Amino acid sequence: MLAESADFMYVHLGRDYVLNDRDIIGIFNLETTTISPRGREFLNYAQKNGAVVSLSEELPQSYVLADAPVDTVYLSELSPAALRRRVEAAF
Repeated sequence: MLAESADFMYVHLGRDYVLNDRDIIGIFNLETTTISPRGREFLNYAQKNGAVVSLSEELPQSYVLADAPVDTVYLSELSPAALRRRVEAAF
């Protein structure tokens, strides 16, 4: 789901949360990211620094890294492919 306002497009990440598409750095598959030590280290670092926002009570499938207002990791129950389609629809 997208909402349009002037030059901004908003992407629905899950629950009732939307994010400006310009703030998205990347969309990642949580399962494949946690296989690598660097991926686990990054997510642990974000968790320890309070930069992780869970958007679901369900098991998350993906995460969105955004840079506004600060670097934040949004955990989503939506698949990475579903989130990418939502972002691509904005363009």
